[in-house]
Amino acid sequence: MTSTAPVSRSGLYADPREEWLAQHSEEVIDPQRPIVDPHHHLWDRGGLRYLIEDFSADLASGHNVVATVYVEARSMYRATGPEAFRPVGEVEFANGVAAMSASGGYGRAAICAGIVGHANLLLGEAVRPVLEAEIVAGGGRFRGIRHSSAWDADAEVAGMYATRPKGLLLDTAFRKGFACLAPLGLSFDAWLFHPQIGELANLARAFPDTQIVLDHCGGPIGLGSYRRDEIFGGWKQSIEDIATCRNVVVKLGGLGMRLLGHDFHARATPPSSEQLAVAWRPWIETCIDAFGPERAMFESNFPPDKGQCSYPVLFNAFKRIAAQYSEAEKTALFSGTAARVYRLKLE
Repeated sequence: MTSTAPVSRSGLYADPREEWLAQHSEEVIDPQRPIVDPHHHLWDRGGLRYLIEDFSADLASGHNVVATVYVEARSMYRATGPEAFRPVGEVEFANGVAAMSASGGYGRAAICAGIVGHANLLLGEAVRPVLEAEIVAGGGRFRGIRHSSAWDADAEVAGMYATRPKGLLLDTAFRKGFACLAPLGLSFDAWLFHPQIGELANLARAFPDTQIVLDHCGGPIGLGSYRRDEIFGGWKQSIEDIATCRNVVVKLGGLGMRLLGHDFHARATPPSSEQLAVAWRPWIETCIDAFGPERAMFESNFPPDKGQCSYPVLFNAFKRIAAQYSEAEKTALFSGTAARVYRLKLE
């Protein structure tokens, strides 16, 4: 028996369904372990609402999340003003959420303690005043930007990214904009699909002083013309290659999206953390082996990954996968790497 799960506009993840998720619950594993969730979104668009009330409810479900990092999602852009500066509105929004969280009224976690916004790096050197405006808007919390380069010739994979330019990371104008990041102390989050990892490695070697964060295990594809078992070897080689770039770290997550080709969202009941750990272990362990725990961090990617599992089940799966590592390595994976990379001051 299967369940019909609505698919998001991007096509890459299923929309969350609270009633479906409520069919499976678990005791939280290692509930005292501090967690920094370095990748989540907030939005109110297209009839889908996931704001601080919704996220704080997920955070309150058992794991000890002490801080989070907001990552751009084209949310709350300014409706007016110069096009280049409209993404500043998203940083203002996230900083406002951080102020709400700091009131203590939404749980113990410092939500949006770090903020990753967006700026169009194709502006070249003209992007600098946009970045400077975002630094001001972030109120001390702005840490960097994400300019998604996800592109694939397969329309089923590309989804809403089909109109993005091919080879963005190699573009001369883009690289002139990218060169503005390090002098301002800003990092770059990279969202791409696994066939593009080599382009990111090229960029990382060209800018060794810029901190780069590879999102979602490098975006392995199991949809459309791609098959998980067929792409694993090539993906692994790409991960091992880019891991030799010391300015790159990796986020362990994003595997709850449809992109990897799993059908958990379409089943009658949600998966257990044991099932997720089995499905995700090869991808996550490969990343940890390549980068080391000190350059890897577990992420929720909520709400996209919420289409396939709940927050407590997600981090239970991560804790099952991480059980083999030492205490120091677990600390790096669950909080230390994220706190260092995003320069968070944890109480």
